This record gives sequence, C-alpha cells and structure tokens, in this order.
Amino acid sequence: MTAVTAKPLRSYPWFIRLFFWKQRRTYGRVLDPGLLWGRSPWVFASVALLYGALDRRRSPLAPALRSLVTVRVSQINHCAFCVDINSATLAKRGVPIEKVDAVSDWQDSSRFDSEERLALEYAEAMTLNQVDDDLRSRLKSHWSDDAIVELTGLIAFQNLSSKFNAALDVPAQGFCRLPQATFSPR
Repeated sequence: MTAVTAKPLRSYPWFIRLFFWKQRRTYGRVLDPGLLWGRSPWVFASVALLYGALDRRRSPLAPALRSLVTVRVSQINHCAFCVDINSATLAKRGVPIEKVDAVSDWQDSSRFDSEERLALEYAEAMTLNQVDDDLRSRLKSHWSDDAIVELTGLIAFQNLSSKFNAALDVPAQGFCRLPQATFSPR
C-alpha cells in the first residue's frame, strides 16, 4: 500500500481524467503513480507532458535504448513500479527477455553493445552524481549535443519518477514478471 492514497476518480479535475483515459487505453488501467501525481494536477500535467516529450517517436535516441536507461535508473532507485513498467516496455520494444534480465549486470554481460554500455554507464553515473569529464568526453564522441541533452533529460526524468514512486512505496502493477535487481557499487 502506498504512503499516500488515491482520491476517487471523479474528484480529479477533468484534464487529469483525460490523462487517466489515455492510461486506460495504453495500459488497461489507471496507473497508481498517476493517481498520486494527480493530487497535484498542474504538476502531474507538467510531468506527463515532459515524459511525452522525452518518449516521442522522433527522439534522436532509439526507443529500446531509452527503455534500457529507464530500467537501470529504476533498479538503482529501488522503484518496484518503475522496474515493472519499464521492463515491460523494454520487452515490448523488441528486446529479448534474456537481455532485459541482464540489465542489472550489464557490465558483466556480453548482451550490450558499446552504445548501450555508454548510456547505461551515464545513467548510473548521473543517478549517483558521479559524472566526470572523461565520461562527458566519451558521450560527445558518440552522440550529438542534442542527443546528449535528450539522454540527460531522460535520466533526470527517470530519477524524478522513480524516486517519487519509491518514496511513496508505489508497488509494481504486474506488467512484467522480472526480478527486482538492485544496485551494488563496484
């Protein structure tokens, strides 16, 4: 059970119920975090729009790469809901389940290419506030400035989302049956 409860659906403003309608269409139900963010309607609307901008079709980052990063950040932040939904999204984006299972141990797995490794390294470094000049230089040698901004924004957003959900103890909603991997510093 979450630390904060949801309100009855009819008590949310109409424009928030539109977001709930979209969630029902996409996921088959209203998502628990949406019900909590919805308690602050303008913040929720802003967060939802930001997510939409980061997860758009014309992003310079491939959809599977974006999902890999969100799964890893979710694992580090111990967000059961985020690991659940982001792992399901990663699998829906065509990533084999064996690779999804390996995200928490990406450094020791041969399943990830150099671009994915760099993105996952950056996701971990950003989440732990350990980004250095060497990493920034490697990012610039691989991606355009626009792509780096998008990747940075996505990682920052996932930190916001997963920390929000973990702090309020939002449970997984059963989208994916994957183990809840955690982060151990090496």
